[in-house]
Amino acid sequence: MNLLSYFWLLTTIWSCLAVAPSRTISKRGSSSFVSSSKDGFSVNGSSLRFVGTNLYWLSTLESNDDIWNVLKNISDTGIKVVRIWAFNDVETIPETGTWFQLVQNGTTTINDGPNGLQKLDTVVQMAEQQGLYVILSLTNNWNPVPNTTSSSTASPDVLASVSIPRNTLSNDYGGMDLYVRQFGLQNHDDFYTNDSILTAFQNYTKQIVSRYFNSPAVFSWELANDARCNSTIPTSPTCTTQTVTQWHAVMAAFIASLDPNHIVSAGTSGFQCTDCPKLYPITPTASPTPSPAPGKKRRSVAPLTKEQIIRQRAESRRQNRAAAKRAGTLKEDGIMIRGRWVSTATREVSSSIGPTTDGSSGVDSQDILNIPNIGFGSFQVFPDQNTYAPNDPNLNTVQNKINSSLTWIQQSAQSAAAVGKPVVLNAFGLVTQSNLNSYVPFNLTYAPYASSTAVTGVTAAVLDATSTTDFADDTQQEQGYSSFLQMGNSAGLAGIMQYQVNTFLSRDVFD
Repeated sequence: MNLLSYFWLLTTIWSCLAVAPSRTISKRGSSSFVSSSKDGFSVNGSSLRFVGTNLYWLSTLESNDDIWNVLKNISDTGIKVVRIWAFNDVETIPETGTWFQLVQNGTTTINDGPNGLQKLDTVVQMAEQQGLYVILSLTNNWNPVPNTTSSSTASPDVLASVSIPRNTLSNDYGGMDLYVRQFGLQNHDDFYTNDSILTAFQNYTKQIVSRYFNSPAVFSWELANDARCNSTIPTSPTCTTQTVTQWHAVMAAFIASLDPNHIVSAGTSGFQCTDCPKLYPITPTASPTPSPAPGKKRRSVAPLTKEQIIRQRAESRRQNRAAAKRAGTLKEDGIMIRGRWVSTATREVSSSIGPTTDGSSGVDSQDILNIPNIGFGSFQVFPDQNTYAPNDPNLNTVQNKINSSLTWIQQSAQSAAAVGKPVVLNAFGLVTQSNLNSYVPFNLTYAPYASSTAVTGVTAAVLDATSTTDFADDTQQEQGYSSFLQMGNSAGLAGIMQYQVNTFLSRDVFD
């Protein structure tokens, strides 16, 4: 399925599922700027619910015609919102290509030239002309360094090397770890706590916000892509969910002081901590859900709890086991006594709720969403890289990935509803067997299943793509994406955005 047909499918499914008519919202009147409330997004007096896509590389295209053609084709599909990187940090000035900011030896220099922020100007202007909104992400959690030597004493954040142009991967545009390295610090979370880095980042943020605070094409200022305590550079023992929450609060207040027109958003992966202490606890009067369907009463939503997660997993496993038994595919794991199977092992679900909800990533998205200056939250669905629930033995690997993702969508929507703010699925993707050779995880600089790629580095390992069945085929991917959209709609998500994996990521895809 080509990209344009695929996005047509996405927008068609979403528009068919969104049966509620567009409604007029009085908040902010007929402002041309997007606003958020407990009911979702509104612009020009009407509600806005959208399907979008990630075009993080857009400002690096060589010609204005290329940028225009990409945005036009995107607009023609019915897509309304695109998410792009509003940062492009380098530690040395490249001979060619786009760069926005030089971060070197504890100092920063902004590039305001034609291969710098003027390229971002073009993107924002052309998006407005095409009737598109842009979510501008201000930095990235991920920035591993390729190893360009054969030395075995490489820096801890040097994972591997592969000969690809700069800005090919979403994680090689600079970001938090570049600041940490160039300011002579050691831990990833120094980005959140070091005063010199904070001043430098706020200076860059001010430059970006000041350029576009009057542009109605800007949907929101996204503080960071996938902020967490950990990255390629190690984290310190003192980093907690409150460290990351506090940084979001400081930055959200800073941007709000500069720009009264646009929403500030959190670009987290949605990770939560059900048992962590909160900087912004939900008040006892639980916030309402998004507007209910006509004729239905509004109800309060409780925050996600550890007990609920364990209970849901046990019930899901019971249902899957019953379905496998009806289908005759159940693999009994006990012994036969008087003609009946008796289990020899416990089937209780583990009391550990896993890394997406136990705070081990140093992120509590619900606490971040409850910051007063944050207008909406986000989460991501990448089951090939994140584990959203323990595998159910009654399902195959791909089914486990899809089912756990659907539960993750429900849980993320519930947490946002408990706060009373919109939430957007800002990136989702399933790696397939056909694009496995091009699959590069967040914190790598190479494709681990690309058997033909010459990879060097102290921890590099090339895996055999032909020997694994842990990834979806094309049909399963389409079925998974359709189910994500259906669940997103029924859960009340305010927007959903696909991440461009493999061929979807190609800059030549519209040629």
